[in-house]
Amino acid sequence: MRVLVIGSGAREHALVLALRRDPAVSAVVAAPGNAGIAQHAQVRPVDAGSAEAVVALAREAAADLVVIGPEVPLVLGVADAVRAAGIACFGPSAAAARIEGSKAFAKDVMAAAEVRTAHSEVVDSPAELDAALDRFGPTWVVKDDGLAAGKGVVVTADRLAARDHAAELLEQGHPVLLESFLDGPEVSLFCLVDGETVVPLLPAQDHKRVGDGDTGSNTGGMGAYTPLPWLPEDMVRQIVDEVVTPVAAELVRRGNPFSGLLYAGLAIGAAGPAVVEFNCRFGDPETQAVLSLLESPLGELLYATATGSLADVPALRWRSGAAVTVVLAAENYPGRPRTGDVITGASDGATDDASTVLHAGTALREDNALVSAGGRVLSVVGTGADLAAARGAAYDRLAGIKLTGGHYRTDIGLAAVEGRIEL
Repeated sequence: MRVLVIGSGAREHALVLALRRDPAVSAVVAAPGNAGIAQHAQVRPVDAGSAEAVVALAREAAADLVVIGPEVPLVLGVADAVRAAGIACFGPSAAAARIEGSKAFAKDVMAAAEVRTAHSEVVDSPAELDAALDRFGPTWVVKDDGLAAGKGVVVTADRLAARDHAAELLEQGHPVLLESFLDGPEVSLFCLVDGETVVPLLPAQDHKRVGDGDTGSNTGGMGAYTPLPWLPEDMVRQIVDEVVTPVAAELVRRGNPFSGLLYAGLAIGAAGPAVVEFNCRFGDPETQAVLSLLESPLGELLYATATGSLADVPALRWRSGAAVTVVLAAENYPGRPRTGDVITGASDGATDDASTVLHAGTALREDNALVSAGGRVLSVVGTGADLAAARGAAYDRLAGIKLTGGHYRTDIGLAAVEGRIEL
């Protein structure tokens, strides 16, 4: 099987490495890829948001399967075009991808499926904003109703800060979603979904805030770990039964069946799991940790999902132990990042059994020097017998990587190691 992976981040680097471990996968092409991915797969330029360009490349590459990593091409309908060209595609239709592309649509689906989530209101006029804000608090959750790469959310006890963020979004022409605050630790659960067939992967926890101790601005994700030692053993099944399966069934009922990776972001409170958000694709940085522990052949799983035969796939197999992803970000991220700085010590890939360096915002200069080219530059993944060992492997590897102005959180997974997360 020849596989074309669309995307250019560390998530796609992790997908490429996992696909290469599948003996049924004979070739992997990545587009547009990055400097690290180029060491493991043929990379080709492409406009990932152009259905015509992706279809043309898939045909040229003789791809048997196209795997779309980022959300934007999915929301734009690229997967529909690939399937219409007669090529298997892992990724939902544009209609089903609205589960991420429109938070208001996701809320409507959850209401119909009777899935627990935060109370919410959509505000599309500045004149309605103050009255709407008065109906929320004392912690305000303000979201861009559309795609915002994980950075369109403000969670704050400061009403003025909430108002300023909402007003800025409205000024840009973006509807605003106000939500009640959901208490409890957060969980990311990835599920392979083929219509009403749901197969969960390992649960993970993301760290969205830029600074240690969950301080500072929201980002696209500064790190993640899996599995979750504090999560009850039956919680994954409860989430599948109470959240993912009803939503998948509701999308089928609406004539928009989901095919691909449905990511449920949840808060686990006293009353059980409640949905914070849905994404229509693998999450970054959780994917990097989760796939590092997957023993089942990834190509087989994605192809089965894409071709409607997920129900026939054997039970998933996982390595024992734990995995931790730590993101090295460029100076000023999540603001406008500084780019073009030389990175040393990041020679790619799985150079030892305990850690892997995955590229995200990287490029090769004309003199072949590796330089930063984005906000999140690298994901360093550590694995070990337990979470403490995996953290040690990740941070040991990260200590040897140098990037002027680069920064990372030092506490990824630490609260779990220290037993400070309770339900």
